[in-house]
Amino acid sequence: MTTWTSRCVLTALLLGLLAGAADAQSGGKKLYRWVDKTGQVHYGDTIPPEYANQDREVLNQRGVAVGREQGEVTAEEAKAQEAAARAEREARERQRRDRMLLSSYQSVQEIEVLRDRRIELVDSQLTIQEQSLANLRKRHADLEKQAARYQPVNKDPGAEPLPEGLAADLERSRSDIATQAANLAKKREERASILAAFAADIQRFQELRAVAPR
Repeated sequence: MTTWTSRCVLTALLLGLLAGAADAQSGGKKLYRWVDKTGQVHYGDTIPPEYANQDREVLNQRGVAVGREQGEVTAEEAKAQEAAARAEREARERQRRDRMLLSSYQSVQEIEVLRDRRIELVDSQLTIQEQSLANLRKRHADLEKQAARYQPVNKDPGAEPLPEGLAADLERSRSDIATQAANLAKKREERASILAAFAADIQRFQELRAVAPR
């Protein structure tokens, strides 16, 4: 079939579909135009399953494109779109951080001053938590000394059973020590995170301002 004949056939098909679509407007049907992988143009008021993943144009009664619909997205395409969207969000966030760095600081020294203040505050909190943990451990050691006089620690057959109150104090002491140790570990992680964040900010600031690393 010649190109001219193909165009005539396509035109006739389009006119027929448009006429049918016009009659079906009250029923809410749409007329679509899409191109398959071989470049062949198709028209129809429904999308065949084999073309469900093809993007298509929505045409009005005159055959003019009035909208566009995306074809069904495969799992791979969805994953790629998600990765692209994530990359775009990360790029926007980097741009926002860059603007903030340049507008907030005039020199690396200003960043270092703020970093040192933050670290000083965290260090003071660490000191308090470390002292608290030391006190809890000392208290627990005293309780264990008391418990040593009773069974089951004391193997003397004549030793009395561990009093319920002392047993409860020991258990509560162990729990308090575990909680305080976990809080102390989190605070140390926070300190390390602050240092890493400021180091990254300093490096980026130097790159943006073309300042030679110190």
